[in-house]
This record gives sequence, structure tokens and C-alpha cells, in this order.
Amino acid sequence: MKPVFEEPIISSIMKTRPKQDCPVTVRIVRKQVEKSAETRRRIMEATVRLLLRQGYSRLTTSAISKEAEVSRGAMTHHYDSKEDVVIAAIEYQLKQSIETTRKYVDQNANRDLSVDDIIDYLWRLMADGLFYMTLEYLPEMRHNAPFKTRLVPVIQGFHSSLNEIWAVISRRYNADPKHAEVVLNATMCLFRGMVAQTIVRSDPEYFDELLSLWRQLLRQMFATGLEVGNSPRVTKKKKAHVS
Repeated sequence: MKPVFEEPIISSIMKTRPKQDCPVTVRIVRKQVEKSAETRRRIMEATVRLLLRQGYSRLTTSAISKEAEVSRGAMTHHYDSKEDVVIAAIEYQLKQSIETTRKYVDQNANRDLSVDDIIDYLWRLMADGLFYMTLEYLPEMRHNAPFKTRLVPVIQGFHSSLNEIWAVISRRYNADPKHAEVVLNATMCLFRGMVAQTIVRSDPEYFDELLSLWRQLLRQMFATGLEVGNSPRVTKKKKAHVS
């Protein structure tokens, strides 16, 4: 199994190059590394497009290489199997979402983000292909333990980036961060269900009404300091802290 973001060719080149780095050698290595990175990017983006278009079960490595416009040799050089390239593509997409989310947080660090702003951002993030991808790989994670083991840390990193964006709004309203985390989880669970429902229900007004209701409920909750009741997890941590 080849590492997702490491390039084996680099180490082989470095082993055979002269001890003294000449400009020509450095340029050759750099071009090969850049070409390799570009090939991986094309493969991963092609895999994301095909997963959204035709799903995991119908996906083939030959279809990916055709979509990415790379040779089968280039494909197998970077990825040993369909599972390897799919994991790389999921990681690629999630890391892009993490970067986008953190950039959104940084750009709005000095701005009074409203609850509505956050809700609208998260809904766009989930409904714009991200959770449709999740629907493709979740069944495989359920039945394929190694596949799940490799993906869980990446997914956890994505969830951590979401916690960062929610922390911005909790600070603005002086809300308990732990309670804010519970509200974030509830929001994401709601959105997952809504995105899944769009598969069988094409009704923008219906989903707009649900979003409007959720914005209203969250505005009320944040206005009162985000009193969401006694979360068992939060209560347990508080008791442990007191004892």
C-alpha cells in the first residue's frame, strides 16, 4: 500500500543523485516532483467527480484513469488499488473542506458572525457534494474494517475544524463551549438527514423552511446563553472536575 501523499520516486532519485547538488539535478528533481503531484491531484479530483456521478460500487480504476486523463501505468504507480485511490480522494476532499472552513474562520475573525451566517455556511458546505461523498463511503466503512481504520483520523480532523468555526460564535455570545459543541453536533446531524432526503425529495421550499426553523431556534438558544439542558457527557465531565 502506497502512502497517500508521499512520492516514492523522490527517495529513489535522491539516492542516485550526486553528492553535490548541481542546479540541473535540482531542477530535474523539482520537475519530477511537481509532475507527480499534479498527476495525483488529477487522479483524486477525477475520483471525487466519479464517486459523486456514479457511486462507489460502479467505480473502476480504468474509469478513473480515463477521467483524469492519465495512463493506467501512472495510475498504478501512485495507487495499488481502487480502495487506495478512493481513500486518497476522500482525504483530499476533506482536507480541502478543512482548509476552506479555517479560511472562513480566519477571514471572519474580526467580524460579528451571526448564527444565520454559520448555519448558511455549514449547509452550503454539506449540500455542495461533501455529504453525498460521505453517503458513498459510509457503507464500505461499515463492512471494511481496514478501510474504516484509515479514514477515521481524517474524518476526525474535519470535525475538529468544524469545532473551530463554532467556537467563534460561542465566544461572541459568551456561551459554554461544551454546550456549543452539542449544538454543533445536532446541527450537523440535522444537515446530514436533510442532504440524504434531497435524494428522494426535490423541494427547495421544504428545506428552506427547515433551515429557517433551525436558525430561529438557535438564535433563541444563543440569546439565552445556550442553555441546552444537562448533556450527560458535559454533566459527567463537570462532576469529575468537582471531585
